[in-house]
Amino acid sequence: MTETRYLLKSPVSGATFEDTGWMLDTPGESQPALIRTIYEEKKFKVGSHDLGLYRFANWLPIKRMLQGSSAPVSFMSEALADFLGLRKLVITFSGYWPERGASMPTCSFKETEAYSVCARLDSNQGKVLVVASAGNTARAFARVCSDNGIPLLLSVPEDNLDALWFDRPLNDCVKLIASKSGCDYFDAIHLANLVCSIDGFIAEGGAKNVARRDGMGTTVLSAVEFCKEIPYYYFQAVGSGTGAIAAWEANLRFLEDGRFGNHKMKLMVSQNAPFLPIYEAWKAGSRSMLHYDDMLARTHVEEIDAKVLSNRKPPYPPVGGLFDALKDTGGEVIPVGNEEARKAAELFEKLEGIDIHPAAAVAVASLIKSCSTESIDREKLVMLNITGGGEQKFKGEKALIYLKPSLIFGINPDLEEVREKLASLTW
Repeated sequence: MTETRYLLKSPVSGATFEDTGWMLDTPGESQPALIRTIYEEKKFKVGSHDLGLYRFANWLPIKRMLQGSSAPVSFMSEALADFLGLRKLVITFSGYWPERGASMPTCSFKETEAYSVCARLDSNQGKVLVVASAGNTARAFARVCSDNGIPLLLSVPEDNLDALWFDRPLNDCVKLIASKSGCDYFDAIHLANLVCSIDGFIAEGGAKNVARRDGMGTTVLSAVEFCKEIPYYYFQAVGSGTGAIAAWEANLRFLEDGRFGNHKMKLMVSQNAPFLPIYEAWKAGSRSMLHYDDMLARTHVEEIDAKVLSNRKPPYPPVGGLFDALKDTGGEVIPVGNEEARKAAELFEKLEGIDIHPAAAVAVASLIKSCSTESIDREKLVMLNITGGGEQKFKGEKALIYLKPSLIFGINPDLEEVREKLASLTW
């Protein structure tokens, strides 16, 4: 393939500029913002199914196609829609469900971002990619980088290492470090940031990386391709909110296309109580995140089932971030407790026939809650983003191995300690 043609745009000044490398910010601008891709191709086009995720390459900021990708699968719900009294409910599923055509071996929509981010990466850039994760993202990047020979260093909380399972051994180009037990995702991010200040390493960039967001936005591309129209409501559980920002940005591209509707999906995002930093900030009408005591946050992370939703510093405040996405779409943030999510997971498996991740169960519970409180118009098209599922099915069919950390760090390690220990690792 030839490279996708696009420019980058600042949501602050509106300035457009070339992507001359691994650009995460607008040159010369200091206000926190999420730069955005502006694609030369304004019309939504898709390639053949055998391209996997890259069937959406026209709206992905990539230099190449990698091996092994799969795209999200969308279908119209019957059983769950009937149970909730919804006229049109499209479920977009990312995970392992061969009967539905879903074949993501990490069982998570984090594969969509990993295949996009790594395809944006210059194949001869000569640095080790660094990714901080609460679990699912690490599993996805590990698989993609292993299969394609891309040097990778993962930073994950030790308490989340059970998420790093695989059905075959990984290439030695993938290595793992961890923040000791009792630490959370924020600690893993801090550790990764220290690593990225050392020569030879490059930050993946998280929400600031346009490839991550546009990869996640393929869930909306899948739904619109299937439905031939933009949904009116978009349900997803969020930790960082990056997927919801991506959905909003995809929606804006469809508006520019003009063939699929002229409305913006109402973002209906949810968090797993008692870990509710986005909910609390949104409820307070605050663009800034509210103060969240470190130890209390770690305690709340221990209590929630959906550990992957435990981002304490999400891209909520920046221009073009989640606050702006919620404002622009008239969105809502919905708190969901563990018990509500567990019941929702049981209901989904009973009605739709597949197990789902705790985070996806939070989204299902928020949809159930919204229907019970008449918060949505049941006649309108609703999109439910099932961000991970089929894990129990996959594990029941495969023999698993787990990636072990090469190094474990305490809370708040200093740079020299990190530099010294990393010197023992080779790629």
